[in-house]
Amino acid sequence: MNYQQQAVAGMNPMELIVALYDGMVRFLYQAIAAVESRNQQDRRVAVARVLEILMHLQSRLRPDVGGNSAKALSEFYAAIFALCLEGSRLESADRFREAIGCIRDVREAWSVAAHDPEVLRLLGEEDGGSGHMVMTRATSMTAAEPASSSWTA
Repeated sequence: MNYQQQAVAGMNPMELIVALYDGMVRFLYQAIAAVESRNQQDRRVAVARVLEILMHLQSRLRPDVGGNSAKALSEFYAAIFALCLEGSRLESADRFREAIGCIRDVREAWSVAAHDPEVLRLLGEEDGGSGHMVMTRATSMTAAEPASSSWTA
């Protein structure tokens, strides 16, 4: 097992979600660099990786458990997906920067929740260890629930 695998193995599910958000930001910076160097192939690869992460996060949402919080996250992911597609189509570093700003805001809420003792207690009670499910239950205890009105595609 390499260092990176060991680091991931020691994370709780919410910390893994934070790591996925970090990955999206990293790939969006790669997309910006590709736009600035006019490298279409690198831009496409970077955007594809962001879209893969978004689809994974979207697929793990539990609207039956999370209600409005799951809906808000779903809308957020759809808006970021649209920003990335538009940024790629227009070769717009500004669209990618806008996506980075939105992702960082929500990432911070996940990071706070990932270290909140009450959220961690709920996480320990879950059978499947779904950070999304716990996050949607814990939004009343943290600032993690996004205002869905600010994210439109």
